[in-house]
Amino acid sequence: MLIDTHAHIQDKEFKKDLPEVLERAEKAGLEKIICVGYDYETSVEAVALARKYPQVRAVVGIHPHDAKTLNTEILQKLYVLARDPEVVAIGETGLDFYRNRSTPEQQKKAFIEQVKLAQELYKPVVIHDREAHQEVLDIIKKEKAGKNEGIMHCYSGHLPLAIDLIKAGFYISFAGPLTFKNAQKTHEVAAKIVIERILIETDCPYLTPEPWRGKRNEPAYVASTARKLAEIRHKSEEEIAYITNLNAKKVYRIKD
Repeated sequence: MLIDTHAHIQDKEFKKDLPEVLERAEKAGLEKIICVGYDYETSVEAVALARKYPQVRAVVGIHPHDAKTLNTEILQKLYVLARDPEVVAIGETGLDFYRNRSTPEQQKKAFIEQVKLAQELYKPVVIHDREAHQEVLDIIKKEKAGKNEGIMHCYSGHLPLAIDLIKAGFYISFAGPLTFKNAQKTHEVAAKIVIERILIETDCPYLTPEPWRGKRNEPAYVASTARKLAEIRHKSEEEIAYITNLNAKKVYRIKD
């Protein structure tokens, strides 16, 4: 049974057909879907979906794009929301210096605040990192962000960074780009890091894997990423499903 460790099924792209999307996910062998918030409103929606569907769990937090919105009031609301038993982590937080929709200073402040929130609530932290590898690692080390473990979502860095992150308490999660032919750097990381620290995800509705590239992504397609990972690691798809399922349940503290 597979687990999609990072999905945005509360996105407007799924408003019309979410029940059918969840049905296809079940048929594709998915046991759990981790629905991740990227601002306060989508975090509330993630929790609502987790309460409604037994196969869904929620992650609540503020994406670096929206870091400028994280004031004292929103942080307090996040704290209350994160105490819901359906919430398994804080995020996605981190840094994105590619689009800079919030300033680097705003992003760093919001990142650190959410790391502290995760630590206070004894939950892992889900990190988004784009064009900010060293800055993200520096904050992780300084703030001991991996104290309760964490997930580097949709990993795009090189092998030495992945090794440093694992040492700091993080799992490395691979999304649809793992299936792309030109993703040699990502293939190398997936081949060489310890398999006990690997997760798979869709980041749907984004980052659609082959052979559906160009269409809306959805949780069922995580099977394609699992298939590619099995090929890279020279293991059966069943082994990869078992190992990544175990890893996901460990980091997210999922009991059932």
